[in-house]
Amino acid sequence: MIAYLDNSATTPVLDSVKDIVVKTMISDYGNPSSMHGKGLDAERYIKEARAILAKILKAEENEILFTSGGTEANNLALIGAAMANRRAGKHLITSSIEHASVRNVMNYLEEEGFSVTFLPVDSNGLLDPKRVADAVREDTILVSTMYVNNEIGTVEPIEEIAAQIKKKKPEVLFHVDAIQAFGKYRIYPKRMGIDLLSVSGHKIHGPKGSGFLYIRSGVKVRPMLLGGGQQKGIRSGTENVPAIAGLGCAAREAYRDFEQKQEQLYALKARFIEEIRQLEGVQIHGDLGEQSAPHIVSVGFAGIRSEVLLHALEERGIFVSAGSACASNKPAVSATLKGIGVKKEYLDSTIRFSFSVFTTEEEILYCLSVLKELLDGLRRYTRK
Repeated sequence: MIAYLDNSATTPVLDSVKDIVVKTMISDYGNPSSMHGKGLDAERYIKEARAILAKILKAEENEILFTSGGTEANNLALIGAAMANRRAGKHLITSSIEHASVRNVMNYLEEEGFSVTFLPVDSNGLLDPKRVADAVREDTILVSTMYVNNEIGTVEPIEEIAAQIKKKKPEVLFHVDAIQAFGKYRIYPKRMGIDLLSVSGHKIHGPKGSGFLYIRSGVKVRPMLLGGGQQKGIRSGTENVPAIAGLGCAAREAYRDFEQKQEQLYALKARFIEEIRQLEGVQIHGDLGEQSAPHIVSVGFAGIRSEVLLHALEERGIFVSAGSACASNKPAVSATLKGIGVKKEYLDSTIRFSFSVFTTEEEILYCLSVLKELLDGLRRYTRK
């Protein structure tokens, strides 16, 4: 049996996504900037995808800018906004547990002369909105935080953070990395006080290499790519029509029967947590229940290195991650686990299980039964 429990790393594309990607590669392959019929056909796919996303976010269509994925969206939001607004100040705020595509950008901006405050989180990975507001200074221009933590599933109090920082200094921009949240929550940037929002397509059964950045009207962002002036000059280059069309299709499907899908994921997660708590030497990290994301469970297994357990599970057809997929092939200790104060014995002994609407109860029960078989044996070979 195969149990794919690594959906926070990536998801399989939907059949409808595959079909529209193939169609735009094989039949409707025109350059959307061309003025002939083939170009107009291609442009229609972009317009349709933009309309779908704008409707989901209750945004304007001109506030959606397509990117090559979440990493580019985060880079453009942070570097583009920081550079465009540097005359107003050079102070930025983020958390200590951000994804590398935010954390490393902040490190880069420090090298470019900006000052960055990295705020701590509590033992569940939560930012304190008041602490964020207290960190806002006269020269603060941007605050950035993730909506859902990609490793432990913590859901940050986005609306409260926005309200606090806007009360302290209304002109401060608020960027939200929603890469693990889009498709799992209803997100309305204007209502929630979000100025910039990053999304990735391959986390919601869309194509890899697809994503978008919501940019509230009036927010200044300096382009990072210069060229033919596509997408209002903010991101030049011929648009990736298959990726954009696939992203639009995936987003539409993600929000079809949304409440039912969310309820299904929470039920699956609750069953998994109930069963895994029965195993010895396990520690679940972060918030639980409906205070956390419906699709992520982070579990530490005392006495077993995460990569050893990961490969032992893989041999039985079970696919999981040792933390963030973007960093799971590197030896560094997770900044998230360190940031929430996880005990040393679990820092390199944690596995992330992540589900999708296609994950079955049979898959998680199979995973749990294999874990029961493996744990005692693996612990006998614990490093001394």
